[in-house]
Amino acid sequence: MLRVIGKRILYLIPTLLGLSILLFVWVRALPGGPAVAMLGERATPEAIERINELYGFNRPVLEQYFTWLARLAVGDFGTSIETSRAVLEEFLRRLPATIELSIAALIIAVGVGIPVGYWAARRHGKVSDHAAVTLSLVGITIPVFFLAFMLKYVFAVQLGWLPSDGRQDPRMDATHPTGFYVLDGILTGEFDAAWDAILHLILPAIALGTIPLAIIVRITRASVLEVQNSDYVRTGRAKGISQGTLRNRFIMRNALLPVVTTVGLQVGLLLLGAILTETVFAFPGIGSFMARAIFARDFPVLQGFIIFIAIIYAFINLTVDISYSFIDPRVRVS
Repeated sequence: MLRVIGKRILYLIPTLLGLSILLFVWVRALPGGPAVAMLGERATPEAIERINELYGFNRPVLEQYFTWLARLAVGDFGTSIETSRAVLEEFLRRLPATIELSIAALIIAVGVGIPVGYWAARRHGKVSDHAAVTLSLVGITIPVFFLAFMLKYVFAVQLGWLPSDGRQDPRMDATHPTGFYVLDGILTGEFDAAWDAILHLILPAIALGTIPLAIIVRITRASVLEVQNSDYVRTGRAKGISQGTLRNRFIMRNALLPVVTTVGLQVGLLLLGAILTETVFAFPGIGSFMARAIFARDFPVLQGFIIFIAIIYAFINLTVDISYSFIDPRVRVS
């Protein structure tokens, strides 16, 4: 197992290297160059020259690339133009908020999506099955930002049931040793702060988790339909194996492989979807920071974000591949 993991990690190196080349070329392909992208169309020649000198854009292209790559190798993602702080420092400061939101969205997507998908497959062709498929299609087609605005308007503005923005009530004096507000409230015994953080998570988590939930419903339904009509399941029924054993050991375990793959892909997409969700709910995570960086043309932040997400996405895929061997022993054999 360790040998396989080591090989997969080595395979990530050329993938990330290729991405760095594409990202570097994309930056240099912008109209007017990176300096104009940062300063805007009204940039003066003096300001452009100053930016080029400051960030080394006037050096030979290969020298720029290898210098940037060498900095990435030691964890130097550059310095934010807007905040004048290290990009990695800014990411790590906001990462707990985005991780907390993504976990909450994933819990909703998986906790609802898999049971609903299985339930729809067991009632294939009935009204409940058609309703689940229709609702999942609606969930996929609704834009994240539109759903976020609707949830905020209905449940925060009109009904007043839930907070409309932020991670916690600013009047609450809570301690945050880890940056994960829910966990911090539990560890410090400030359960009112933990509950308040959960309330602030509900609306953005629902908005962010709706599309993954709809996708998981459809994939689970299709996978369970395929497995429950297979020969070995029919043979198990003919031998008198109980329905519970068939469901747990034969149907769900074999149907989980494509579902796990889908969940792994959705984790990476949650980090990207957080940009819109965090912006609507003023949630202080990486997503809202990236939205500000786009409007401010904070190019080091944009470059760092893409590389940072690519690294996370690559290791999520590695984790998904490793999980196959625990779900299906045949993967270990192969």
